[in-house]
Amino acid sequence: MDKIEKLFRKLSQKERDSIAEIVEKLAAGNKAGLNIEKVEGTDFFRVKKGRIRIIFHQEQRMAVIDSIKLRNERTYK
Repeated sequence: MDKIEKLFRKLSQKERDSIAEIVEKLAAGNKAGLNIEKVEGTDFFRVKKGRIRIIFHQEQRMAVIDSIKLRNERTYK
């Protein structure tokens, strides 16, 4: 079982749907309405939605998702 599958088991259906919506928007290049900020000191960006954080970077105008995590003190390390 990989990390994302394990994470999805912890989440409610509403949170899973929220992640799917964000991933679809990033894949389509539609970043309107997303809470995106650059992670300080890196080339990565993050999207916040409640307690969920999606870390990604840009490659040739495409968003490449690096991780999906629940917010805690080690999320950005």
